[in-house]
Amino acid sequence: MTISLQKGQAISLAKTPALSRVSMGLGWDPARAKGFLGRLSTPKSIDLDASVIVFDAGKTDIGSVWFGQKTGMNGAVRHSGDNLTGDGDDEDDETISVDLAALPAEATHLVFTVNSFRGQTFNEVENASCRLLDQDGRETCRFDLSEKGTHTGVIMAVLSRDGAGWKMRAIGTPFNGRTVRDMIGPAKQLLQE
Repeated sequence: MTISLQKGQAISLAKTPALSRVSMGLGWDPARAKGFLGRLSTPKSIDLDASVIVFDAGKTDIGSVWFGQKTGMNGAVRHSGDNLTGDGDDEDDETISVDLAALPAEATHLVFTVNSFRGQTFNEVENASCRLLDQDGRETCRFDLSEKGTHTGVIMAVLSRDGAGWKMRAIGTPFNGRTVRDMIGPAKQLLQE
């Protein structure tokens, strides 16, 4: 059963059997123009990029994975590749896979972000969502990124390790950032709160 998260909600991912691998999928569509002619026109391509920034318990950035750095944390984190348009029949346009059991012990927080590489704003995006899949490909939870605005980046969610296992918190906080490097500061600030 999928849980639909609202901004700020968190869920524990502790379950039997314990999760060993997860994937964070990002999906989106280009917005169509309004009105009758908009329904007849082809929407322009939107280049959103999914990334993950890994922090230790002291909230120090220890690595990131994105379309330009497709693997990290000794291969425990992998990016599916860059989708430049938002087109396609798959629900997820970009996916980041995480082998939780293979993560280095110091990897405590995984902050999943999305940014618009070309600087297109979220006013130009439709149906943006992220979803967490378990090791069998089943959707565990979903979070719709429906907030419109002139921002170019969003911190989607945080996956955090604690004594009982992993938990996911839906964030949905907009920021301006065109690359993962632009998102590191806001992600760290968010973890400090």
